[in-house]
Amino acid sequence: MSDPKSDNKWQKIAEQADPEIEQSSASDEEVKKEEGQLEYPSRQELEDQLTALELRINEYKQQTARAQAELENYRRRAERDVKEAHQYGVSQLINALLPVVDGLVRGLESGNPEDPKIKPIFDGMQMTLDLLLKALSKFGVEVIDPAVGEEFNPKIHEAMGMEKSPEAKPNTIIRTLQKGYQLHGRVMRAAMVMVAA
Repeated sequence: MSDPKSDNKWQKIAEQADPEIEQSSASDEEVKKEEGQLEYPSRQELEDQLTALELRINEYKQQTARAQAELENYRRRAERDVKEAHQYGVSQLINALLPVVDGLVRGLESGNPEDPKIKPIFDGMQMTLDLLLKALSKFGVEVIDPAVGEEFNPKIHEAMGMEKSPEAKPNTIIRTLQKGYQLHGRVMRAAMVMVAA
């Protein structure tokens, strides 16, 4: 059996020999106190933080959706622009060729095709006009050639004047002065017409 007095005696000797033993036991007690006193946020604080995070997530989702919509709109605009560039990119060239077509048409209207001296020239001009109109039609050019009695349409016809005509209905075409042209449905030049009053 050990004597309690002697046990205390040996412990006191050990503590005097190694003072860190006492300090370590004291620091363990401090750590235990600190662990017991850790501060946790209250339930309300946690709910407030969660609400703030959810609001931020919703804002980011909305920003992402807007960015995707803008990107889709940009893609559609780019596709439309490319399509229009393909369809209407030749419009300047066509506008430059329309006076040539008009010149050939006037030349054919002014001459007598039955005159043997003019017939070869007339035939050459007619072939040139046909080739030019065929080439233009390959690029989507359509001739606007209104018939007599057709209803006047301001989208494709340009009224150069009005005349009284007993046999024509009012607001109908009585004469075409110059043919019009459109490219893929877009009017390049309206047909110049006289309209019945």
